Amino acid sequence: MPGQKNRFAGGGIDYPYVEGLRIDEAVHPLTLLSVGLYGKTLPPQNGAPIRLVVPWKYGFKSIKSITRIRLTDKRPPTSWNRLAPNEYGFYANVNPSVDHPRWSQASERRISGASLFSRNRIDTQMFNGYEEVAPLYDGMNLRKNF
Repeated sequence: MPGQKNRFAGGGIDYPYVEGLRIDEAVHPLTLLSVGLYGKTLPPQNGAPIRLVVPWKYGFKSIKSITRIRLTDKRPPTSWNRLAPNEYGFYANVNPSVDHPRWSQASERRISGASLFSRNRIDTQMFNGYEEVAPLYDGMNLRKNF
């Protein structure tokens, strides 16, 4: 991007944004490399030409603008984990009983069928409702590894 420095304006996340998945997460059938949205070619604002979609970790691992894929035998540091390691663990956003240090993840607001400002909340489900990924985390302490 023209004028882009090493960091986003105002400090914060290092550029480029970096995420990581384990191999078993990356090859799971629910993990998608998307080139379209709603039956049309993916527009730039949604990550064209290709975007990673990890539905059980929505808003966390579903990155836009893939520029490189690298395989490593070590857990990679991610952008959010570098910025705030006490707030964003590698497995964050899969266990609703582990609150983020600044807010609860125990409930969420559904946007469909209700006003954007609706106060109606529902309980957040483990793995955001995608039970088919539970075997990926068998034996892990998802309170410690949040």
